[in-house]
Amino acid sequence: MAKAINNSEYVDGILSSNITYVSRAITLVESTKEEHQEAAQEIINSVIQHSGNSFRLGITGVPGVGKSTFIESFGMEVIERGHKLAVLAIDPSSQLSKGSILGDKTRMEKLSVHPRAFIRPSPSSGSLGGVSRKTKESMIICEAAGYDYIFVETVGVGQSETAVHEVTDFFLLLILAGAGDELQGIKRGIMEMADGLVITKADGSNTEKAKLARAEYARAMHLFPPTDSQWIPEVLTCSSTENKGIREVYDMIEKYKRHTTLNNYFQTKRNRQSRQWLHHTIHDTLITNFYSKQIVRDEIQRIEKQMELKPVNPYQVVRDLFKKLN
Repeated sequence: MAKAINNSEYVDGILSSNITYVSRAITLVESTKEEHQEAAQEIINSVIQHSGNSFRLGITGVPGVGKSTFIESFGMEVIERGHKLAVLAIDPSSQLSKGSILGDKTRMEKLSVHPRAFIRPSPSSGSLGGVSRKTKESMIICEAAGYDYIFVETVGVGQSETAVHEVTDFFLLLILAGAGDELQGIKRGIMEMADGLVITKADGSNTEKAKLARAEYARAMHLFPPTDSQWIPEVLTCSSTENKGIREVYDMIEKYKRHTTLNNYFQTKRNRQSRQWLHHTIHDTLITNFYSKQIVRDEIQRIEKQMELKPVNPYQVVRDLFKKLN
């Protein structure tokens, strides 16, 4: 693919908002082939100065909470407010086959065909928190293509959801009411990271349960210590199928943007995320380079065989390994 199209064609296509080039560039970013990675980085180098002008929204919630339905409804609201929307929907990859379903487009019928929307399902590839290692690069490409509102949908709620928090401006936690004890199953750390909570499926017989859940979560949020942004997370209810409460979610996020822009937290957080991206890249590059060395692969194979014969202290053998490399 990298040889079929000149990199300058990619850049021109991205800057002119051609979704074919945007999609193909993200495919290069996600590829593990060295020649694709080299092409991807050249493209990113050429478009990165056109990035950074979007609002990045992280969306998470337990399976069954209705993330895709919410994204469909809220995404249409974002477009109606005059934005161009890119949705980076991270699909869980199988640890056995390494494959993923990538079926989000089929669950977003209106959004997937809208000319001002771009939906990109991407495999998580076992990444921390379900966020693809290449999500940041994909964001840059989308921003350069003129998408000024970006959703990052994560696989679900887990201990590693800090990954999505590190690449987005607002972290939205979707919660399902009436699923038992409301505060059970939601880890405190995730609630502390959330800038806003939305109780989904607040319709029909579930309406009253959603109201009660909203009150309970609102009380819980006030028990947390003040955040660096000095923003008090709000708790709302919505029905994505009936399109109720969707405008209120948009208004809450706009209120947060104004608040954090005025106190300079918005830019401070972006600067911190850039530093984190740098260190993650260093970490990933060091690991990739380390395991690519033939001597390392041979030594690890030898150590693994040794471990089958007798107990081995991993710390000691790793120290010995690094001494050999030095």
